[in-house]
Amino acid sequence: MTSDILIDGLPASPDDLAHQALVNYGAYTSFRVEHGAVRGLDLHLARLDQAAVELFGESPGEAEFRRLLALAVEGRDKAWMRVSLFSPEIGHRNPSFVGRPKVMTVVSPPPPPLATQMRVTAVPHGRETPHLKHVATFGQTRVRRAVRAAGFDDALFVDDQGHVSEGVTWNIGFIQGDRIVWPQAPMLAGVTQVLIARGLAGLGISSQTRPVHLSEITGFDGAFLCNSATPACPITAVDDTVFAVDPTLLTAIETAWAANDPLPLTVQLS
Repeated sequence: MTSDILIDGLPASPDDLAHQALVNYGAYTSFRVEHGAVRGLDLHLARLDQAAVELFGESPGEAEFRRLLALAVEGRDKAWMRVSLFSPEIGHRNPSFVGRPKVMTVVSPPPPPLATQMRVTAVPHGRETPHLKHVATFGQTRVRRAVRAAGFDDALFVDDQGHVSEGVTWNIGFIQGDRIVWPQAPMLAGVTQVLIARGLAGLGISSQTRPVHLSEITGFDGAFLCNSATPACPITAVDDTVFAVDPTLLTAIETAWAANDPLPLTVQLS
């Protein structure tokens, strides 16, 4: 896979890339670009802005984000983009810098969905600063390696009280009759999850966000995962709890996601 990497709109320098390799302080978001537009762009921009202020003390601002994103995908009809925030002024010995972070855009061909179905296992784990999509992914990678070595496809995180939060790189929704139940816990608010929830009402499907304990998942009719590369993928089992796959409902969930039109990166001035 070939990728084009820009930092603040210019070709990435070896020094900047070396810093990225050595210091894992930063945040990012990633998404599919279609003809200069992004589904859930408003949510991705808000995520970047919040992370910039929280981690660095200052944000480049929406207009600058839009400019850099549009520049990165110029001339491409379809692409996958990862937008990362970092500062070469911040390191392990000198973490005190406050100011505007640099913006790294990595553009590559769109990836396939994460999977067509998943068999997962519940693992006690919580991401550090879970409300941020940050670059410190050691824990997630370690857990995914361990559960795949044990014969599962992926891991579902639960807290020390047994409450479900999120997957390694995805959100989970449980199906209960004609309702979708989203877990309420310290976790990342997934863009795809929000888009699905926005579109469900128009299809006559209700959704609810509440705490979900691992002990109650046997009472659900099904489950699915979602992330920016995978609008809906059925979860066929969580450990010994097996779920049936309802293709009609999964199609409805994908339809709810698709009901959110892609938003243009550039704003047309009247």
